[in-house]
Amino acid sequence: MAEKDQIIKFTGESGEEIEFRVLEQTKLNGNTYLLVLDIMEGEEDEALILKEVSTDGKDEITYEILEDDEEIKAIAGVFEGLLDDIQLV
Repeated sequence: MAEKDQIIKFTGESGEEIEFRVLEQTKLNGNTYLLVLDIMEGEEDEALILKEVSTDGKDEITYEILEDDEEIKAIAGVFEGLLDDIQLV
């Protein structure tokens, strides 16, 4: 699993390499989620929520960008709470 503030690299659909900074991670209802910051050079940073979708028994883990509005709302609330806790320390 990715550690906070770690840079992770993904391969996009067209084969390009995309780098993300992991801001936070959590598990909810047996699913793993990452809050990441897209750190593409020359562009405005964009935060995304990624959901682990399969491991297929391999060393590689597959994530997809979360698109379901209800799931985004629930997970965003969890991440907000986690980030608030961090800021208070």
